[in-house]
Amino acid sequence: MTIPNMITIMRFMLVPAVVLAMLQERWDWAFAGFLIAGISDGVDGFIARHFNQFSRLGAYLDPMADKLLLVSVFVVLGFSGELPLWLVVTMVSRDALIVCAVLLSTVMAHPVEMKPLLVSKANTAIQIVLAAVVLGELAFDIRLDPLRPALILLSGVLTVASAAAYLVAWLRHMSGYGEGSTPGT
Repeated sequence: MTIPNMITIMRFMLVPAVVLAMLQERWDWAFAGFLIAGISDGVDGFIARHFNQFSRLGAYLDPMADKLLLVSVFVVLGFSGELPLWLVVTMVSRDALIVCAVLLSTVMAHPVEMKPLLVSKANTAIQIVLAAVVLGELAFDIRLDPLRPALILLSGVLTVASAAAYLVAWLRHMSGYGEGSTPGT
């Protein structure tokens, strides 16, 4: 068990605390928990890179912890009316599509190696900024009206673009096109 893995497990434990704070409308605590999770994500990555503490377990746990927190925050913000439900449904559907594709390819004995695409990294970054902005607005009782709608729109566009990019990559992988064969052979 490496130090980065212990930090990641702490992030898993922060998720229910952040969700509970949100459900109790303790936006200051929710924002603080979200901020701590973000900082700890950077810290565990720094430690893993600079002190050679990479692990196979950490390679799986780290993105799972990030995704669990982000999806949980989006779902609660959606049901509390702070984010549009279409955005939450789009985000959750994209993630479900990716998980189903990975599971199906594994079951079909043609496992796909998931590599983050640039559009997916941009999507995640915008989603994190959007969640932080909304939680910050609620925690500090401020409105960043020009910013929130723009982030919502950008997040929606990038979520759809990311889903499409992953779907195309998965279809190519499953058809063998991305493995050196030419289409139609």
